[in-house]
Amino acid sequence: MIADTRTTLTRPETRTATSPSKRTFAPVRRRRDNRIRTTSLKQTIRLFLLGLLCTAGWVGSLLVGHFVDCGPELHRIGLAVHILALVLSFGTILVVDWLGLLWLMGKVQMHESPKLEAAAKPLIWGGLALLLASGALIQPDLTNPVTVIKLVCVLALMLNGLSIAPAMHRMFALPPETRFSELGRRLRNRLLIALSISQACWWTAVLIGLVNSTLRRWYGA
Repeated sequence: MIADTRTTLTRPETRTATSPSKRTFAPVRRRRDNRIRTTSLKQTIRLFLLGLLCTAGWVGSLLVGHFVDCGPELHRIGLAVHILALVLSFGTILVVDWLGLLWLMGKVQMHESPKLEAAAKPLIWGGLALLLASGALIQPDLTNPVTVIKLVCVLALMLNGLSIAPAMHRMFALPPETRFSELGRRLRNRLLIALSISQACWWTAVLIGLVNSTLRRWYGA
């Protein structure tokens, strides 16, 4: 009787059950990573196409200005539009960069920057488009190395503005109270490099344009 009882008793089966949350977490994470990679690829292609468009517009402006004689009347109109476009785009850039500098110093919070950037973006890019269009009318002297430096600065400004877009999106996705010192080292360096390129190219282009315009008036060229 005792033997029969021992033979009928069995140990409970030990199974290693996987938590439902663990089973479902991996596919969800993979789908999220795939969406991020897809979005990043689309953004890269979009920025590349916009870069080609900016470069094509820049080259077209140079070719028209060099080979097409627009006459003195269109030259005066182009010069006036060029100055207005410069004030529009450069003035807006100064305000945006100044707000960014205040954020670097801890004077303002990050959430104020995207609002201003969204409002300033049409003014900046509209001003740059007018600079290219009016620049073709004022017939830049491509044999002058200083003028070539100015034109290269304009192209660098446009490409720099496009290349900084992904870093700005990552920064604006952070909490509003995030400080500059709390950003990753790579993101901090990217923002500082973009700011330095922007200011250096803008001031170089503005000063060269001012000197060229002054010399033309003095020598009647």
